[in-house]
Amino acid sequence: MADDDIILAELSDEDLVAQMKDDLYDGMKEEIEEGTRLLLDRGWTPYDVLTKSLVAGMQIVGEDFRDGILFVPEVLLSANAMKAGMAILRPLLVETGAPKQGKMVIGTVKGDIHDIGKNLVGMMMEGAGFEVVDLGINIDVDKYLAAIEEHQPELLGMSALLTTTMPYMKVVIDTLVQKGIREKVIVLVGGAPLNEDFANQVGADAYCRDAAVTVETARSLIERRHNQL
Repeated sequence: MADDDIILAELSDEDLVAQMKDDLYDGMKEEIEEGTRLLLDRGWTPYDVLTKSLVAGMQIVGEDFRDGILFVPEVLLSANAMKAGMAILRPLLVETGAPKQGKMVIGTVKGDIHDIGKNLVGMMMEGAGFEVVDLGINIDVDKYLAAIEEHQPELLGMSALLTTTMPYMKVVIDTLVQKGIREKVIVLVGGAPLNEDFANQVGADAYCRDAAVTVETARSLIERRHNQL
């Protein structure tokens, strides 16, 4: 070990959290695992570890991704490092009943098997403190409906990369209307060929151009909905 290597266990809590944000930014999975365990050993609650180190760190990643400073491969590394910390925290969060930002069901629509963007959204949403139920690819309306019924999410996310599969989003939304449950869920749509006009035409609540925007939009729309209740 080089003399200038940082020994996480020797850092104060404040410096450790700052270092974890840097490590998360750099996608350093093992360091995030070690830092997460150290904070827990020092008596931090799982929720505080999540929000003050992982979520706060991913917020910086998301902002730089949105601003074009970071790109998809780098964000995926950060998200994978975050998931390593989450793997330690998740069972503890369940035990303690820690608050969640909200729950999202997400999937790539029927006929489409592209999932990099969807996966990135899922990881960023989880990194922001949301519970994410990822249905996968090629998801038909019945699977979306079953997931909404089972999980009762605040958010439904649909992704498409092919122009030929984009119209299926309207099929899903129209079915939600027919079933009388459209108002129960906030619908977010995304994918390279989409835009705001398309989202409006199919009846979605918002178009999200990337994962960082999805997190911001989800927070904003959930807060607005809570304020209306």
